[in-house]
Amino acid sequence: MIDSPSKTAKWSVRTPTSEHKQGFGTRLTQINEESSALQPTGVFQQPAYKWVLVLPPWGRLYHWQSPDILQDRIPWSEFFDLPSLNKNIPVIEYEHFIEESGGPFIDQVYVLQGYVEGWKEGSWEEKVDPRPCLEPLLYSQDKHEYYRSVMLDRAENFLHDQYGGKDYWDTRRSMVFAKHLRVVGDTFRSRYLNSTDAADKIPFEEDWTKMKVEPGSSLGGPYLAVHLRRKDFIWGHRQDVPSLEGAVRKIRSLMKTHRLHRVFVATDAIRTEFEELKKLLPRMVAFEPSWEELELYKDGGVAIIDQWICSHARFFIGTSVSTFSFRIHEEREILGLDPRTTYNRFCGDQEEACEQPSHWEIAY
Repeated sequence: MIDSPSKTAKWSVRTPTSEHKQGFGTRLTQINEESSALQPTGVFQQPAYKWVLVLPPWGRLYHWQSPDILQDRIPWSEFFDLPSLNKNIPVIEYEHFIEESGGPFIDQVYVLQGYVEGWKEGSWEEKVDPRPCLEPLLYSQDKHEYYRSVMLDRAENFLHDQYGGKDYWDTRRSMVFAKHLRVVGDTFRSRYLNSTDAADKIPFEEDWTKMKVEPGSSLGGPYLAVHLRRKDFIWGHRQDVPSLEGAVRKIRSLMKTHRLHRVFVATDAIRTEFEELKKLLPRMVAFEPSWEELELYKDGGVAIIDQWICSHARFFIGTSVSTFSFRIHEEREILGLDPRTTYNRFCGDQEEACEQPSHWEIAY
C-alpha cells in the first residue's frame, strides 16, 4: 500500500505492500523489489513531504505450517530491526498507520494488473495505462478532496531495472534480522558448531551503513551448511531436486573436499525424511525449536535463525530456484564470504552436472 502526500497531512506517503501467498523468501524478495522500484523516483527524498513506507503485518504464509500457533498480523519488529530499515527509507508498522489514520482507511487505491489482451507476437514494451479493474474491488469509496494515503494493490506486479544495483542492495542490507533472533543463531553456532564471528573472521556492524566487507575476506565457521527443499519441490521441480540419498552423497563429498566435520541442515523435510537424514549423516545438526521456542519465534523467526546459521558457514549449498537459498546467498555476500563458497546448489539425480546460481555482486 502507498499513502500519498497531502498539503496538510502530517504523514505524506506510506506504503504497505499487498498480502502475498508465497513463501517467506519470495515475499521478502517482492518487498525488496517494490522498495527498490520506488527509490529511483525520489519520493522518499522530497523535502516538502514526509513519505513513509508502511510495513504490512505478516500473515500465515504457505511454509508456516506449525499447528496451534497464532501466526497472523505479526509486526515486522518480530523479524527485523526497524531502526536499520529506517536508515534506508522511513518506515512505520501497520498498527502505527492505523493509529495515525484512525482506522484502516485508504484515500485512493491503484490496482497493478496485467493487460487482459497480453502481448502481440511475444513482444513486450514498457507501458502503463489507466484502465477499469478486471476484478471487482473489495473496497468502498468515500468522498474526499486531498489524498493522504494511496494503496498499490497487487504490488507484486512491480517491474523495475534496478535489480542488483545500489538501491537494491541498500534496501537488502537494511533488512537486518531482529537482534533476538541473531542471538539465538549465534548461541547455536557457538554451542554446536564451534563458530563465532571472531574465530570465523566475519566482521559485523550493528549499523549496516558502516559495514562494507571485501568479498572473500571472511572465512566462515568450520561447518558445511545445507538448505534442502523437499515437500512441494519434490514434484514441482523434480528434475532439479536430488533424492535424499543423492543429497547425502553430495553432502559427504563436500565435507570431505573442504575438510569439514559438521553439517548444518535447514530443510522442510517431513519428520520421517528428517530422521532418515540424521541416520545417514551422523554429524548433522539442525535447529530444532521446542514448542515454547516455536511459539515465541514463530515459523518466520525459525526460518531467519536457519538463514543466519547458514550464512556463517565455511561452505553453503542450496536448492535450485529456491528464494530461501537466494536470501542466504545475499546474506553471505553482505558478510563477505567467498562467492565460490556461496553460489552452489544441488543437482538432480539424473544430472551429471547442472548450472550453478549466478553471482549477484554487492554494490555500495
